[in-house]
Amino acid sequence: MPPRTPLWRRRLLDNLIERGLDPKVCRLFIIDGAKALTKAIRKTFGRHTPIQRCQVHKARNILERLPKPLHASVRRVLRQAWELDDADKAERLIRNLARRLEQQAPGVAASILEGLDEILTVIRLGLPAELRRSLACTNIIENMMGTVRRVCRNVKRWQDASMALRWTSAAMLEAAKGFRRLKAYKQLSALRTALAAHQAKHATDTAVEPTAKAA
Repeated sequence: MPPRTPLWRRRLLDNLIERGLDPKVCRLFIIDGAKALTKAIRKTFGRHTPIQRCQVHKARNILERLPKPLHASVRRVLRQAWELDDADKAERLIRNLARRLEQQAPGVAASILEGLDEILTVIRLGLPAELRRSLACTNIIENMMGTVRRVCRNVKRWQDASMALRWTSAAMLEAAKGFRRLKAYKQLSALRTALAAHQAKHATDTAVEPTAKAA
């Protein structure tokens, strides 16, 4: 497969735009937390682009750094925070957890707070609870990625990028046979409305910035 470098991620996004993806339309990006990918998304689609980091990956990364006796209590607090409708309350809950763990598990607090804003994006957008659960993690694409990995394991030697594209496309077609509707698909109109409001808000912020600086 092509090397996973920041440049490769940027080229992937540029390729999507070349194929017709409008970078001016506000979209929600759901990622596993890779900093290079976050940087590429913001550089391509704007610094206010809403990005949701996968809560499942985040919880897993935190728990891996903790002693096993702490797993249940930490998992419970994280779940409680992510189920809240108020992003500010959720943030306070997670920050309190980080402070509590500073003595019990030094070094984990920084991991909990890293990327905190992006962990709570779907809450800040004001999405319905059921839709938040569907969009707060990368589970909706994990099955397809698993199929791509399984199919591409049959390749012993990658000749060039076009070969990788062909095999990936074939694997995605295979994965598509098992696609199902998003559980909260009837609420997707709420996502569209929230993204439009988000874009309008930050378009206004950007418009007033020069005036503020001039003053």
